[in-house]
Amino acid sequence: MNSITLQESKGFYKLSWLQRIGFGSGDLAQNLIYQTVATYLLFFYTNVFGVKPEAAAFMFLIVRLVDVIWDPFVGAFVDKRNPKMGKYRAYLVLGGIPLTGLAILTFWNGFSGQLWYAYITYVTLSLCYTLVNVPYGALNASLTRDTDEITKLTSTRMFMANLGGLAVQFGIPSIIQHFAPQNDWAQPAASTAWFTVMTIYAFVGFALLVFCYTQTKERVVLQKDKIDTVRYSDLFTEFVRNRPLRVLAFFFITAFAMMAVGNSAGPYYMKYNLKAPEYTALFQGLGSVPAFIFLPLVPAIKKAIGKKQMFYVFLSVAILGMALLYIVSKSPALSSHIWVVMVAQFVKSTGIIVATGYMWALVPEVISFGEWKSGRRISGVVNALTGIFFKAGFALGGIVPGIILAYTGFNAEQATQSAFAHEGILWLVVVIPAALLILAMFIISKYELEDSVIDKINQEIEERHLGND
Repeated sequence: MNSITLQESKGFYKLSWLQRIGFGSGDLAQNLIYQTVATYLLFFYTNVFGVKPEAAAFMFLIVRLVDVIWDPFVGAFVDKRNPKMGKYRAYLVLGGIPLTGLAILTFWNGFSGQLWYAYITYVTLSLCYTLVNVPYGALNASLTRDTDEITKLTSTRMFMANLGGLAVQFGIPSIIQHFAPQNDWAQPAASTAWFTVMTIYAFVGFALLVFCYTQTKERVVLQKDKIDTVRYSDLFTEFVRNRPLRVLAFFFITAFAMMAVGNSAGPYYMKYNLKAPEYTALFQGLGSVPAFIFLPLVPAIKKAIGKKQMFYVFLSVAILGMALLYIVSKSPALSSHIWVVMVAQFVKSTGIIVATGYMWALVPEVISFGEWKSGRRISGVVNALTGIFFKAGFALGGIVPGIILAYTGFNAEQATQSAFAHEGILWLVVVIPAALLILAMFIISKYELEDSVIDKINQEIEERHLGND
């Protein structure tokens, strides 16, 4: 079969820019909610809601353990069903409604300091997020098999996701500080501002999920006659037989742990180490700004040097940025110049944005590899697996900072922290994330699906389908 026939076959679809943006709006929506949780919930709990760091760290661990049980169930559930509203996209609306409500309630201070309320709202929020995120991740692999199209789709998605990241990292502290008493967002009196801002973000996020629903359509999915073959045990069997999936899963946990640890420590770093809380929004916002410069260039960069080399280059850039930030933080003469801190943060963020953004393009590849091996395209199960690992990474983002803050004697009731607490915050901002980046570089070196390999796999799968037809 010639390549032209293959390109015209049902699996290799080209998408319009409106469809790419529509798909990407789903990630923007989820970032408005979950990136707020990943970055600011620990800060909200310790400084506004009134929970001790060690109690918050333990709660983050419990939530992730619940996810380990829940995610596989959701993955198999969506693969085994075909709702009239769409196999995967239906859950953008059906799961988006309760997700919106729980996002608002999680940042409500009506039961200040009550751990039971924090547990109920955070656990149920995480369950609802999975009900949206796992089908959304599977939706990516159902739109097309075309690797070039998936690269463009992923770049668009990550561009949109980082719009959400910028709205969270820069917008949340800016808006809350504006409306909080004495412009201090790190106090219980600021609880109304937190609740109001989260309400706005949650409803905007739901509107974007609806837009994503209207602009997407599943075309490459598990055949109806094979739906009954999906089992919950597929989560284990797929993980065992799909080596590229295992590599990607461990890369996910490392990358998301790195991002979550660094992001959640940012507000503490600006308030206590640099004593410049008014620059928190700018510091956090620079975590997303490089996306708008470099993500549009990803297809060209990948074509020029290859995807694994692209990971090596940008992970190295991120490590360089962290080294610069550490040197600056250790020098009172340099750290007194905020612009130097911001330059180091920009360099660090540039490397992180590209490396962690492009990793999502690898998910459809490991799904196709699994289909090539087993004959079944179980996108929901695979995304449940990756979901478990990236949530485990996010869990570390809450657990590790809470443990380090407690160990180094951090006390939110004190305006000035001890030298040991300052050092602990610096570990969270640069030292631990840098170590995780080095580990991530080693893990991605084991990924074996080069473009030529995955293209051949996809063509073989389509030849099977056409032969069966």
